[in-house]
Amino acid sequence: MKTWSEMRAFPLAIRLLLVNQLGVNIGFYLLIPYLATHLGEDLGMSAAVVGIVLGVRNLSQQGLFILGGSAADRLGARGVIIAGCALRTVGFALFALGDGLPVLLAASILSGLAGALFNPAVRAYLAAEAGDRKAEAFALFNIFATTGALVGPLIGSALLLVDFRASALTAAAIFALLTAAQAVVLPAREVPASKGSVLGDWREVLANRAFLAFSLAMVGMFTMENQLYLLLPDGARRATGWDGAAGIVFLVGTLANLTLQMRITRSLKERGTRARWVAIGLALMGAAFVPPMAVAGASGTGGGAGRAALALVPVLAGALFLYVGVMIAQPFVMELIPEFGRAELTGTYFGIFYVVSGIAAAVGNTVVGWAMDAGAHGAPWLPWACCLAFGLASAAGVGWLHRLRALPVRAVAVTA
Repeated sequence: MKTWSEMRAFPLAIRLLLVNQLGVNIGFYLLIPYLATHLGEDLGMSAAVVGIVLGVRNLSQQGLFILGGSAADRLGARGVIIAGCALRTVGFALFALGDGLPVLLAASILSGLAGALFNPAVRAYLAAEAGDRKAEAFALFNIFATTGALVGPLIGSALLLVDFRASALTAAAIFALLTAAQAVVLPAREVPASKGSVLGDWREVLANRAFLAFSLAMVGMFTMENQLYLLLPDGARRATGWDGAAGIVFLVGTLANLTLQMRITRSLKERGTRARWVAIGLALMGAAFVPPMAVAGASGTGGGAGRAALALVPVLAGALFLYVGVMIAQPFVMELIPEFGRAELTGTYFGIFYVVSGIAAAVGNTVVGWAMDAGAHGAPWLPWACCLAFGLASAAGVGWLHRLRALPVRAVAVTA
């Protein structure tokens, strides 16, 4: 109930963007997690071709965030959000209608470009509309995104009982509805006249060394957050011997997010600095990987349901700590980003933040993947230890930037 009352306290534009993010994640996660299986098993493509199609989609999104951010600044976030959702409608529809490699590559490029457009634009619009309540707005944003990431795969699993095309067409329909809703309801805002060139904007942001250092410090947050879809589900399956254990990880996290996110953000906002809470959140995210070490390498194939449930407890504890760490850190991270520079470049700051952090996190995920492979030969604790190190290093990085006074300080209203 607290989540809904908080949501109603925001203007219509923000409420629509929250529902939009719920729909975006439902549409994305009901399709993309099953795409590789469709390409390999249904269409008989080789692993190399599957990797190309998936890689093109990811590269189109991660590499072009900067374009979406600049477009939001210069053309207005509303139009960019609508264009992004429309492009993803077309991209996902192509996955349903085409079986040839050229069509699938076009679908991958369009769906990736769509994400590159609306992701920084939504955050820029949200930051502008929320005023001094950015932390609360991004906390709600996190709730809706997390809920969508849970609901999407459940719907996708049900639709796969029909076929993959049903999933793709449903995802396309969701994005078509989002496109129409935003075109009709999302208010247009006046866009200030641009000064200088796009390249000049990029140079200005990239010359902000404090911002770049902060973006690199966030490699730990993105790397650890991605383990909700890789390391923790794998740990749950290995601990219990049951494939469905991964779903319990997501369920626990989503329930915690729904019940705790707003309470955490509101209670912390006026207590201490944002840098302090970001660092604490990152450290907690790293510490979340300590409990699963207790069952790393254990097999859940014997001992019955009681033993499997007991073995799952450390993994669920780790997932819960990780979600709480995200709930502490992420709203304040999102609140800080636009304060590094001019308000006219909010979209560009978000775009470059996601490019820098995305590339760094890709390297981090490669390290975790290597550790999982290496750990399979006698060191099952290794990937968990890597994630712990990422968390502590990121927390230390933010603490160091805070000591240098390199991070924006929240303005305090002065009254007569």
